[in-house]
Amino acid sequence: MLRLEGLSVFYGGIHALRGIDMEVADGKIITLIGANGAGKSTMLNSVAGLVKPSEGRILWNGEDIAGRDARDIVRRGLSLIPEGRRVFPNLTVDENLTLGAYSRKDKQAVRQDRERCFALFPRLKERRRQHAGTLSGGEQQMLAVARGLMASPKLLMLDEPSLGLAPLIAKMIFEIIREINQNGVTILLIEQNARSALEIADYAYVLETGVITLQNTGASLLKDDNVRKAYLGEEAEPA
Repeated sequence: MLRLEGLSVFYGGIHALRGIDMEVADGKIITLIGANGAGKSTMLNSVAGLVKPSEGRILWNGEDIAGRDARDIVRRGLSLIPEGRRVFPNLTVDENLTLGAYSRKDKQAVRQDRERCFALFPRLKERRRQHAGTLSGGEQQMLAVARGLMASPKLLMLDEPSLGLAPLIAKMIFEIIREINQNGVTILLIEQNARSALEIADYAYVLETGVITLQNTGASLLKDDNVRKAYLGEEAEPA
């Protein structure tokens, strides 16, 4: 579905991504973990058309989409839930969802997807006439995810969806991500909560200073001594 080949990105004199090769298989949950500044968000923004790569290819179903306009990327079935939610605070929940579907012409399907979002997030339905800026942090994250789903994506990219959330709300968000995937949407997840991300991931990559240093199934990386020490706050198991 999605393949990155030799992807490099520069920010001024900073080489943010250095020849990234990775694959997101259809129907899977793929997660990318790493420290702050490792280049995780840069990678998502490159795929989403918000950052232009310096080198390499971004293949979407075999077609190179590197450097294409972000609106074109959305129309092709890729949707990004950015870090920090970035809902429109002065618009209602309903209006935020409407903007999520701005590129779509199939009005009946849009109405159906809105109802699916409300089924997924009942709290949003209760607050559909409420301004997004008055919602709690957890509710705003629900709205950000629902707004992304309104684009009817084949691939949903999430950047730090649990950031700043209470543990119970974060757990619910991960459960919903799994449910979205089970409903047929491929997931590419960036997450500081490495344990929760790896627990739901089919496959995972570790990114350090713009380079992929490890990759394996989520279950295998949970047991990897280097990952446990660096990202899970655990000591390596004795030999």
